[in-house]
Amino acid sequence: MKKKQGRVLFLAVLLAFGALLPGCSSTDEAAEGKTVIEMLQYKPEAVAVFEEFEREFNEAHDDIYLRIDSPNDAMTILKTRFIREDNPDIIGIGGDINYSNFLDAEMLMDISDFDGLAEIKENYLATNKDLEYIPMDGVYAVPYMANAAGILFNRDMFEEHDWQVPTTWSELLALCEQIQSEGILPMYFGFKDSWTTLAPWNAIAVDLCASDLTYKVNTGETKFSEHYEEVAEKTKALLPYAQKNPVAQSYNDACTAFARGESAMYVIGNYAIPQIRSVNPDMNIGSFVFPASDNAEKNILNSGNDLMFCVMDTCENKEAAYEVLRYMLEDESISKYLAAQSAVPCKKGDFPIVPELEEMRYYIENGLVADYQDHHYPSEMAVDAMIQTYLLDEEPDATETFMERFDTEWVRYNKDIIAKVQSYEEGK
Repeated sequence: MKKKQGRVLFLAVLLAFGALLPGCSSTDEAAEGKTVIEMLQYKPEAVAVFEEFEREFNEAHDDIYLRIDSPNDAMTILKTRFIREDNPDIIGIGGDINYSNFLDAEMLMDISDFDGLAEIKENYLATNKDLEYIPMDGVYAVPYMANAAGILFNRDMFEEHDWQVPTTWSELLALCEQIQSEGILPMYFGFKDSWTTLAPWNAIAVDLCASDLTYKVNTGETKFSEHYEEVAEKTKALLPYAQKNPVAQSYNDACTAFARGESAMYVIGNYAIPQIRSVNPDMNIGSFVFPASDNAEKNILNSGNDLMFCVMDTCENKEAAYEVLRYMLEDESISKYLAAQSAVPCKKGDFPIVPELEEMRYYIENGLVADYQDHHYPSEMAVDAMIQTYLLDEEPDATETFMERFDTEWVRYNKDIIAKVQSYEEGK
């Protein structure tokens, strides 16, 4: 009864926020007589490689037919299908607040018995456990690909000017001063798209804040304002080293400017590399971990589960779904994805690190990573817009105002989760 009530509540929320969209198409004739497994994955930029996965899997299996949907607005379509009780068998999603909500609504299957989990790096499995509102038994996702966010830099420009990759906050600021003194723009931002404000925010926060900060806030043990003040101030401290009005340029503008050599650095994740290369295919791009403190030994790579696979609790053919997951985890499949997308594999093994992330190799190979803080933020809270507003606020008390608003808005948009967490803590 509890599971049913959780789903009903979750679906009611979806109805309140989403419009109904058309359902999926009928099964292809090629699927007749076979067990059909439908996957819906949320990365439209990876459509080509998923089409290849679908074709190869179906050519190799006589008893299972895999159909992969890769819609542009995948999460909206997925939630609409939940409302209609027309669930796919497998979903390919990111490790963010949507995953937390699906878990809370008990919509995902416990796949603890899936043999492929033994091949996944422990730190990425642990990242998913941190996304649980309250600790849960079981495993509900197979981490597939991670991303890496820090500071992209123009390797050729650095080599030409003999600039060194910084490893501390003081070194980063000194580098920005040096670059600026040579008449070159140190950084470029695309803050017109407010979500890009989260790039420096997250990269700084993983160095300065505990990965379980959100849970501790929900227990009432602390407040964000007691931890985020330095994060906020250091994010704003980057503005003097960027173009004059960073909220006038979009993400695409920033990618284009960096690709054309208009700045030496760009604070963004590896997900921007394909966009940059679409402008300048031959650009020599590097990426280093954001050094947010003055203790280089505390540096940690901002890396989260960019793509992972979950089996829906309503899936009627678990073993067939597991066969699909095994195929996705084959070394050849992973290598194909890596060749198509600049990503970090979550599977153990000797996979190549893409050239653009070479400076992050030590952190990737040693599991020195921490998830994005914003993966815990509810979308309704619009933290990115809050950060954008803060960066534009030139009043002396701007940081204090921002911190007070952050704490207030957190409680406003997380009342139910806070109550759930505190009830759990009281009952331990």
